[in-house]
Amino acid sequence: MPYQGTQAPTLRPRLTVVKAPEELPRTLMTWLPFLWSRVLFPGHVEPAAAWRWAPFLLIAAVCAALLFPSLSFFLFEPDEGRYAQIPREMLARGEWIVPMHQGEPYFDKPPLFYWLVMGAYQVFGYHDWAARLVPALAVLACVGVTYLFGRRLVGERAAFWGALGLAFMPGFVGMGRMLLLDGVLTLFVTLATFCALRAVEGAALNRRCWVAAALATGLGVLTKGPVAVALVVPPLWLYGRLASCARIGRRGWLVFSAIVAAVALPWYVAVCVHAPEFARHFLLVHNIQRYVEPFDHVHPFWYYAPVMLVGLFPFTLLLPSFARFIVSGEAGKRPPALGYLLFSACWCVLFFSISGSKLPTYVLPAFPPLALALGVFVAQATWRGTRGFRYAVGLWSMMSAIGHGVVLPAVAHARSPMANWHYMTALCGDKDVPIYCFPRHIDSVAFYTGRDDFVAIHTKDGPRLVNELKKNPRSVVLLGHRSSLASLRHYLSSDLEIVETAPMGLCDVAVVARVTNPQVNTD
Repeated sequence: MPYQGTQAPTLRPRLTVVKAPEELPRTLMTWLPFLWSRVLFPGHVEPAAAWRWAPFLLIAAVCAALLFPSLSFFLFEPDEGRYAQIPREMLARGEWIVPMHQGEPYFDKPPLFYWLVMGAYQVFGYHDWAARLVPALAVLACVGVTYLFGRRLVGERAAFWGALGLAFMPGFVGMGRMLLLDGVLTLFVTLATFCALRAVEGAALNRRCWVAAALATGLGVLTKGPVAVALVVPPLWLYGRLASCARIGRRGWLVFSAIVAAVALPWYVAVCVHAPEFARHFLLVHNIQRYVEPFDHVHPFWYYAPVMLVGLFPFTLLLPSFARFIVSGEAGKRPPALGYLLFSACWCVLFFSISGSKLPTYVLPAFPPLALALGVFVAQATWRGTRGFRYAVGLWSMMSAIGHGVVLPAVAHARSPMANWHYMTALCGDKDVPIYCFPRHIDSVAFYTGRDDFVAIHTKDGPRLVNELKKNPRSVVLLGHRSSLASLRHYLSSDLEIVETAPMGLCDVAVVARVTNPQVNTD
């Protein structure tokens, strides 16, 4: 029945709660910022309370307890051995510009990580734990940075639970403290990400935070190359298009680029002067070609899905509830910084998923922003104060300590070529006996025996290996794969014989001697 008389005006109060048509966005490009700022992330962050040392010290103590008691275990092959050996050679030679590996220039990575490990060697000596001290300190600093910036970005409680969760994540602490570049890169990318967000969260660009973001990005470029820029800039650019924040502008980007170049460019110029082939090998082969036309570590697009699920555990169990929280009606509990954190983490995973070359540690920079985003959810969960949650945290603390302090060193010992320490040092410690690696370098043996003259010969170059072995009365061959011993036997000529073999962790070692009077087959 249609409204009559005075009934029609009774609808007007209800119509006033609907946004006037002229106030709504009219195009897709204006709808997206509206949905972002008014629907998905309209919440506000309470001002940070007065500084308290107790939460910060608790987080630092948990992280340090998982990191530092178990740094002294055998180096994993091949990466940890290589990244321990390169700075050892550079320091022994007094070389600070061109990285050196087994007496040859090594152009795969920039030098900042090597410089830091060289500093650790100078203070503590040539030890595996001294080398691992660098990434371990980077992981600890990254957890601290997550808490300190999180207090301003998402609130104190969310920052506490995010940083504490990050310290417990096996994918972050377990992989980050390995002797690899990714832990140090993650520190600089995280610092740049958080500084950049602080720089744009107000009405005008915060110049100090913007300069700090550029400096951290430049240090990231000096650690692992242009990938640092690729991880920092795209999420920031997209966030600026969607959120109500300070505009960077052309001048701001020019300042950012100039600072990054000022930090990283001097070494790049210096190494190109010393070794002109560096530019092609590093920039073309190990950045562009390795990304678009992979030649190693080839895995499918979905490779990082299980890596992230395992690496985040036990916080993986919270992901379904966290996803409902993101799309729920409780929009007031989702601050704008939460969207930026999700952007940064998802972009990192997507960027490396597109690449054909994949290793688990590549996505380490995704963990700090994702942990802080999960901290926002945990801080508002009602079950956070229950007895069961406290028991779960205690149980996971014990399991983490056992995993980091017992399981990981045991795995390293079982896999290491130096597990039979006395035998390997006696076999490879004599510098008059040449060492050949077939088909790849076994750098942990070189590191522990103090040598830098190993020669690596690929499987397809077996005849070359035979010719080298004939030059010496006795040689040691470190076999990098399980099938390498059979390949060596296949290539050997009658004037060479294997006089001794022994297992070497996952691989084998063989002693090859030249036969003075080889028997000739007359059949």
